[in-house]
Amino acid sequence: MISRIIEASARNRFLVLLAVVAAVVAAGYVLQEIRLDALPDLSDTQVIVYSRWDRSPDIIEDQVTYPITSALLGTPGVKAVRGYSDFGFSYVYVIFEDGTDLYWARSRVLEYLSKIQARLPEGVKTELGPDASGVGWVFQYALVDRTGAERPDQLRSYQDWTLRYALQAVPGVAEVASIGGFVPQYQVTVDPTTLAAYGLPIGDVARAIRASNNEVGGGLMEFSGSEYMVRGRGYSRLVSDFEQIVVKVGPGGTPVLLRDVGRVEMGPEIRRGVADLDGLGDTVGGIVIMRQGENALNVIQRVKARLEELKPSLPPGVDIVTTYDRSNLIERAIGTLEHELTIEMIIVSLVILVFLWHIPSAVVPIVTIPVSVLLAFIPMYFLGVTVNIMSLAGIAISVGVLVDGAIVEVENAYNKLYLWQAGGRKGDFHAVRLEALKEVGPSVFFSLLVIAVAFLPVFVLVDQEGRLFKPLAYSKTLAMAIAAILAVTLDPALRMLFTRMDPFTFRPRWLSWLVTKALVGTYHAEERHPISRAIFAVYDPACRVVLRFPKIVIALAVAAVLATIPAYLRLGSEFMPNLNEGVLLYMPTTMPGISAAQAEELLQTQDRVLRSFPEVERVMGKAGRAETSTDPAPLSMMETTVVLKPEEEWRHVDRWYSSRHLPEWFKAWARSVWPDHISQAALVDQMDRALQIPGQTNAWTMPIK
Repeated sequence: MISRIIEASARNRFLVLLAVVAAVVAAGYVLQEIRLDALPDLSDTQVIVYSRWDRSPDIIEDQVTYPITSALLGTPGVKAVRGYSDFGFSYVYVIFEDGTDLYWARSRVLEYLSKIQARLPEGVKTELGPDASGVGWVFQYALVDRTGAERPDQLRSYQDWTLRYALQAVPGVAEVASIGGFVPQYQVTVDPTTLAAYGLPIGDVARAIRASNNEVGGGLMEFSGSEYMVRGRGYSRLVSDFEQIVVKVGPGGTPVLLRDVGRVEMGPEIRRGVADLDGLGDTVGGIVIMRQGENALNVIQRVKARLEELKPSLPPGVDIVTTYDRSNLIERAIGTLEHELTIEMIIVSLVILVFLWHIPSAVVPIVTIPVSVLLAFIPMYFLGVTVNIMSLAGIAISVGVLVDGAIVEVENAYNKLYLWQAGGRKGDFHAVRLEALKEVGPSVFFSLLVIAVAFLPVFVLVDQEGRLFKPLAYSKTLAMAIAAILAVTLDPALRMLFTRMDPFTFRPRWLSWLVTKALVGTYHAEERHPISRAIFAVYDPACRVVLRFPKIVIALAVAAVLATIPAYLRLGSEFMPNLNEGVLLYMPTTMPGISAAQAEELLQTQDRVLRSFPEVERVMGKAGRAETSTDPAPLSMMETTVVLKPEEEWRHVDRWYSSRHLPEWFKAWARSVWPDHISQAALVDQMDRALQIPGQTNAWTMPIK
């Protein structure tokens, strides 16, 4: 079967090449559409049930969180249900088994939630959180007023009623959460003494306000051949409108107005979260939360394009400042791996050229590398595998193995053609080449498939381990499988393309020599190959010594392995190595019960200290929670995003090569190995020592982590 495929590919080489070119073009299109991110999404399939009720945490726990948690325990596919209660808010996290479809999970939660809704206290507002994962915070921004003409409540109103909805309409955005500023509201401050004098309970005042601030429809009325809609306009829009609300009718029909029993004014809603930019004071910002399964890079680019469109409509003097942008990390991570992958391909190609010492033969395995890598993205796209560090690493570790089949085929043909040439070129030139391909083709195909299935045990991993390593296993397995297919299709077609005519039959003699050098080259016997002779000179004596003293060699090998045990026991371990994201996340915690005003003052102090470092470009701090169910942080928990400048602008540090008279090319190489600027670890250490505030515990990480 495999031999027939090889023969068919060799005889229909142009058709095979055309099919491969078409597949490469399709892979180029897929690369524009495939999902991109820096790291695999390690989040569980999770649905958040978010409830609001203006009560204390213990009441919310007993009357909201516990009933909802109990009702959701029987949901199909649920692995765990966790509840969290805060002042005015309840969060219930429903964690599903690995592999559960998110939208199926959300529909099941809604189904079971409907059974408990009627038993919840009056006034509880329950909703599902956004269809996003734990790494959905991909972009953050702040509104900065350069003129000082806009108040924080005005900026917050613009964010809530204009900017948020415009960004939420961007494809791939699940939610836009607001943070900072003040949410304006009408506030009524009643006088208890006056209420007692009028005999009014506070509940009657609330009911009167609720009943008077309402609009109703009165049907239709036909008049003079036209119809008119009848409505009662009752919405209060000004402070004076609220002051005119009648809360009671006194003796003799005298109305008691709201202004008679209290004071009506505009004021801020109670804040459970504050924000600060560069330590300059209260600021208004937004957090763009990406929908699960979307292309993070494309979503961020669409959001930034939408913000550019909205800039002309901003209030005068107001600008949008980016405070976190994950696209920088994605592009740098993917770019680094692409660069290393390219270098790896070049090195492998050079090694093939040197060891084969025959350019036409080396072309076949060299072409196989990029084609296998490109075609691997097509099944990755349809399988929903994200292109990230792990999936590209799977391709990187398989690059050297991708060409094994092509090299074996080329070497076998190389030797066959040498023997054919040395034997006086008897027989058909094409038949010798085709027979050489068919001789090793089936073995090459199945050997590559054996290597391809080596990572199959990785697919049985579950939870975070599976989500981390499966992209690597997918990419490596798919690349190896495609390399096996190319070994019996593209490689024979390419090889036969270079031997489409017998150059030795050309006349005159100089033309035969020229075509021979271009299409075939000079074949050398293995023992006459210049590289092989040098390797044999080293290998032969060592091999003879090993075979003469096998017991001593085995004993030395066992001793070497045993000697590594102490070093192995001292090695550290980490589930995922840290990335240099270019952005730090400072997450201190302070005393529970801190007020919003005190948290804001502490946050500004921290941000001013961080902004004073010359390596810092921007600081965006948050204390408490944003207006989203994905952020249950209390005011005692602060999250400050520290955007760093490019490392080339960091403070200079003298290295051993700095003051020496060395060639510039050597200094450039040494600088790439030992950077001549302060390290990130040293910078974090200096920041940590500068932020030793009593009653506060510091923690440093990265936003994506």
